[in-house]
Amino acid sequence: MEFRKLGRSGFKVPALCLGTATFGGGRGFTEWGNVGVPEATRLVDLCLEAGVTMFDSADMYSAGAAEEILGGAVKGRREQVIISTKATFRLGDGPNDVGSSRHHLIKACEGSLRRLGTDYIDLYQLHGFDAMTPVEEALQALDDLVRAGKVRYIGCSNFSGWHLMKSLAVSEKYGLARYVAHQAYYSLIGREYEWELMPLALDQGVGAVVWSPLGMGRLGGKVRRSQPLPKVSRLNDPDTVKIAPPAEEEFVYRVVDALDDVAKETGKSVAQVAINWVLRRPSVATVIVGARDEAQLKQNLAAAGWALTPAQVAKLDAASAKERIYPYWHQAQFPERNPFPTS
Repeated sequence: MEFRKLGRSGFKVPALCLGTATFGGGRGFTEWGNVGVPEATRLVDLCLEAGVTMFDSADMYSAGAAEEILGGAVKGRREQVIISTKATFRLGDGPNDVGSSRHHLIKACEGSLRRLGTDYIDLYQLHGFDAMTPVEEALQALDDLVRAGKVRYIGCSNFSGWHLMKSLAVSEKYGLARYVAHQAYYSLIGREYEWELMPLALDQGVGAVVWSPLGMGRLGGKVRRSQPLPKVSRLNDPDTVKIAPPAEEEFVYRVVDALDDVAKETGKSVAQVAINWVLRRPSVATVIVGARDEAQLKQNLAAAGWALTPAQVAKLDAASAKERIYPYWHQAQFPERNPFPTS
């Protein structure tokens, strides 16, 4: 397994990371998966055999159950793995059980440490931007967690460009711990990350931790024209559909057609081609893949260790291209001053 530096840090992470949103089940997550400790332990075994040592979770996945199950699955081999988890979203009914306030972040981190059965978290991320909390307060709380040895690196997730840039500026101004990772959505049917966040990441040294490289399952190979959705799919859950990245059906089908062509050329599956495309993009440090069972995990792990040809990348790029919104369409008209990132 290839290892890459995480942003502007000396820390290396594997190119693939196992996401744990399928661990636990329960309200809002049953359609994602219902993996328990025995099954999770087997998935961790397979990952470690393949060199995938990183596991990503969040306190709100299955109301904390995902972290508990991950903790049970890595018990006795903590030093062999990299654990990343997230906080900010609501976990509880109280007025302070949500957000990135000092009160909530410290409480949330303590809860994650307890559920994971560890005394430190390798990468701790804000799950989303909290406009109700001063950026300085959130970063100071994260810096305190780093200085206390409870967190080793910090990151954010789902930030706008100005959210991330302001946070980096505040860290520099006050000498606080700096975001080295941005967990962001990026896929062949969701390339908006390229417009501003990718150039920012390369300029500022922030590694992309990519979530949903298959566009919430749409690029898994089972969503096709004139066919019903598979019986087992997150897209069958109305709550999941509400939060799924938007994508027009015809656009998805167009991308899947191109993926089919490349899959035949490479002898790989549609999902493997889609993940591999993301793996080779600038600024990407690691790509999070999920798994309901061993078979799906083995399929996803096989997305690494090989490369698409330039012609195949061009075919996928052309099929997935969309008209940009302002000011990005204007900037793209002047490639000599605003070239597409290449490294």
